[in-house]
Amino acid sequence: MAEILANSVRLHVQRLPGRDRSATEPVAVFLHGLVVDNLSSFYCTLAVPAARAGHDVVLYDLRGHGRSERPPTGYDTDTAVRDLTALLAALGLDERPVHLIGNSYGGMLALHTALAHPGLVAGLILIEAPLSGPWIENMLDTLSVAALDLEGSHVPQELASIGARKAARLTATADELLNRTTLIDDIAAARPFTPEDFARVHCPVLAVCGEHSELLPGARELARHAPHCTVRVLPGLGHDVLKGGTDELRRAVLDRLAEPARQQPEAVTV
Repeated sequence: MAEILANSVRLHVQRLPGRDRSATEPVAVFLHGLVVDNLSSFYCTLAVPAARAGHDVVLYDLRGHGRSERPPTGYDTDTAVRDLTALLAALGLDERPVHLIGNSYGGMLALHTALAHPGLVAGLILIEAPLSGPWIENMLDTLSVAALDLEGSHVPQELASIGARKAARLTATADELLNRTTLIDDIAAARPFTPEDFARVHCPVLAVCGEHSELLPGARELARHAPHCTVRVLPGLGHDVLKGGTDELRRAVLDRLAEPARQQPEAVTV
């Protein structure tokens, strides 16, 4: 593991080199979700299997998350995209294309990156990605309530006192992010994706959603407009695809990463 200075913020990074890969082949970069999430959610589930399959892998904690630096500002999507591109440059990977694999909010960042830097992104794998406006409104309500509950709370100390160190650390991180940074305001200011945005995504996209997920309509809307998007629906699941459907998700991700970059799947909805 390492700390890399990128876009003036220290980011906690882990690299898993593949075996006998060409220096021109895409790098698999994993982007995690909001607040209590970090790179560890991908490590055993998808990242290590991808590296064992021969792919070069990069994982990092987003600004303010996990072991990365937690500045008071800069939680908007534009800054997150600059963090990512600066990190790739710092790692000497800015000349190589990337596959972006994003879970939840990380999927939203992956799509923003593809729109801002189409020449960089060879493909997208969006796992339960929020692609429509209602999700932002619902998430803001959830985060605002959580912020109020955590403000001045002694829960982190109480958890630590009973030996629940991981839960205490995650709760303390959530408190700092929600009550001492601009994260909530920055998410509130985010511009929703439009059909015109979706139509500008020309790289292959695999959108994976649970059958009962409220985010499935957004994935299908993306597939209606993006020329090379496939939607994969995992039965019986909601927003818990990464944990609840790990085996099927892993197969889907590895199959997609193994496809030659020149292959462009036809648009499909399920």
